[in-house]
Amino acid sequence: MTDTATPPVKTLPDAQTVTSVKHWTDSLFSFRVSRPQSLRFRSGEFVMIGLMGDPDPKTGKQKPIMRAYSIASPNWDEELEFYSIKVPDGPLTSRLQHIKEGDEIILRPKPVGTLVHDALLPGKRVWFLATGTGFAPFASLMRDPETYEKFDEVIMMHTCRTVEELEYGKTLVEDLQNDELIGEMVEGKLKYYPTATREDFHHMGRITDNLASGKVFEDLGLAPMNPETDRAMVCGSLAFNKDVMAVLESFGLHEGANSEPREYVVEKAFVGEGV
Repeated sequence: MTDTATPPVKTLPDAQTVTSVKHWTDSLFSFRVSRPQSLRFRSGEFVMIGLMGDPDPKTGKQKPIMRAYSIASPNWDEELEFYSIKVPDGPLTSRLQHIKEGDEIILRPKPVGTLVHDALLPGKRVWFLATGTGFAPFASLMRDPETYEKFDEVIMMHTCRTVEELEYGKTLVEDLQNDELIGEMVEGKLKYYPTATREDFHHMGRITDNLASGKVFEDLGLAPMNPETDRAMVCGSLAFNKDVMAVLESFGLHEGANSEPREYVVEKAFVGEGV
């Protein structure tokens, strides 16, 4: 007997259904959507997602507003998770922040990106360096067993202005310890180093300052970076990326890519998007 049930009609091109939404602060939220059956991606990659814009006053036609978003869920997850800032007058996020369970978004299933294991040379220690929503690709990588198979130590450095902006990352790291799939792999390997820049917190300051001064090595009881053993991935604003690259280069690390693996990689797809 064949199943003749009619699938729900999708009203958007490349539509996926929102399964949950969580607002972490007035300016940050995460959401999960259905995953296209054909979508295969490497943890750390991004896709283009969006919504339809307003109709053109002259033609009445609508064009999609699309932006690059890192997939925050690992490649084994049955759904896709995203982590986003809310920009009041942003072309996309001014609309996206109002989505709710059952709504549709546009998702173009062609994943790409630099923050993947293949773009790094083998090493013993990997540093994930992020500001704000730049945490998203590392949310994927920290939940991927391959990360802990390739590296003996994983250090997640995440900087935000305020403590509440760190909550998404803090919750994810805490949940990892109890994860049925990789909880045991994570134990003893993952070190989390969150910092705030505009509010009192047990760790303060910018990632670049804490690396350059050696404070993070002292606080975590780690040896300084060594190009023979250390690898790094970077995701943040243009200014942040440039500053961190300079610090990593000072330690003797060199930038790599999918086509030429080296000691560190930087995701540049999100710079200047004006979300």
